[in-house]
Amino acid sequence: FGTRGLPVTLSTACASGATAIQLGVEAIRRGESDRVLSIGTDGSVSAEALIRFSLLSALSTQNDKPEKASKPFSKDRDGFAMAEGSGALVMESLESAIARGAKVLGILAGCGEKADDFHRTRSKPDASPAIGTVRAALADAGLTEDQLSYVNAHGTSTPENDKMEYLALSTVFGERLSSIPVSSNKSMIGHTLTAAGAIEAVFSLLTIETGTLPPTINYDNPDPAIPLDVVPNVKRDGQVSAVLSNSFGFGGQNTSLVLTANPN
Repeated sequence: FGTRGLPVTLSTACASGATAIQLGVEAIRRGESDRVLSIGTDGSVSAEALIRFSLLSALSTQNDKPEKASKPFSKDRDGFAMAEGSGALVMESLESAIARGAKVLGILAGCGEKADDFHRTRSKPDASPAIGTVRAALADAGLTEDQLSYVNAHGTSTPENDKMEYLALSTVFGERLSSIPVSSNKSMIGHTLTAAGAIEAVFSLLTIETGTLPPTINYDNPDPAIPLDVVPNVKRDGQVSAVLSNSFGFGGQNTSLVLTANPN
């Protein structure tokens, strides 16, 4: 791409794509870069990787029909479907983008991160690190809980993670959570691991641009312990001005992004 600026290659597990975006935002804010190319990519599907994730009990065993294996927030969820993919964002200050006549897809308004020291592959049951991550992202964006339109959930389809994420969201948003759509595109494309945060940021921008809420598919057995509006099975039209995108990775890596519509 002819880039000659700040080269950073990183790994924060399943939060890597979101962390790459956060580092890009911070570089622009500090005045170290005019424009940033943030990319999350993963091509890890191999026999060894499948064995390792299976030993962690992270993968769904309901995989005779792989397109049905990932069922975030469902009562019978039992793990994720491993996938590959990539997502890329070009970021710059709003002033710079307008000056060069660029099409502005949205604003990366806020970033938050908090470490989880509970376990290498499990999240803290009280969700306190995820709660702190979401609140930090909202504060960085200068938004209140009432201003959020939609949540692109981490939503891995694992029993513990989905429960933890619901606890985090219900703590932050309280009763208002029942009126906020919360869906997981991992139900449709699987879990792309280190690429997921970047891909889900792209999903979030497209949600803002098109007004189409991506569904959580394979949602046939709702979990009464997770009473969310998951946009079940079918996409939905809606007016979306601010999106929270969560990435909660192994190793205690938690990153949340807040993306908003172009004010112009």
